[in-house]
Amino acid sequence: MNYTITILRQADRDAEPYRQVVAFSTDDAEMTVATLLKTLNATPNLTDTDGKAVSNIQWECSCLQKKCGACAIRINKRPRLACDTKLSAFKGGNILLEPLKKFPVIADLIVDRSIMFENLKNIGLWLEKEARHTKKGEEIAYEASRCLQCGCCLEVCPNFIPGEDFYSAASFVPTARVLSELPKKDKAELLTSYIDKIYKGCGKSLSCRDICPAQIDVEHLLVNNNAVAVWKRFIK
Repeated sequence: MNYTITILRQADRDAEPYRQVVAFSTDDAEMTVATLLKTLNATPNLTDTDGKAVSNIQWECSCLQKKCGACAIRINKRPRLACDTKLSAFKGGNILLEPLKKFPVIADLIVDRSIMFENLKNIGLWLEKEARHTKKGEEIAYEASRCLQCGCCLEVCPNFIPGEDFYSAASFVPTARVLSELPKKDKAELLTSYIDKIYKGCGKSLSCRDICPAQIDVEHLLVNNNAVAVWKRFIK
């Protein structure tokens, strides 16, 4: 199968972005985009369709097993994990690789996603004392713990703008885990932050539910969080 790979490239934060097109052939339709990128970078004297040299393509990866979220990029305009996207998904043979759009570009397909972690700090998402695991919150805690912090949900969220007050699913999913374990008397400050930074800004489009590579039931977590924060009751 012959593929035309178009990569949106940017040497560094201050450089102008440009597109570079590379022709690629493989008999392995089950090859992932992550393997594709590794293969391109390992190809000696790689040139694009204009005959220009292709420098090392900058991208991030770690586990390559759909567990860390590091390789999240836009593939044919949709945020995905490169390690979980097979070439067989693109029957036409045209593949467009771009960095996530809602984060500052560091280089090529690498973006600065630190806003997600800053938001978690701002919302006060940590335990200051020991919390006891309860059977009641077990399902919620487990589901919330599967969040990869990849940023795909923020990419498609119509209400999330980096630096503004709404923190989106990358914050409300891990918040569900803490809310499920904190005793009632220790929840007040976190609940206030949740209402201000999540509940008031969420338009309930649930685009995050449809894009999550871990297939987390974000609707369930959101409903439960809202019940705890606003209506002061827990939904299993």
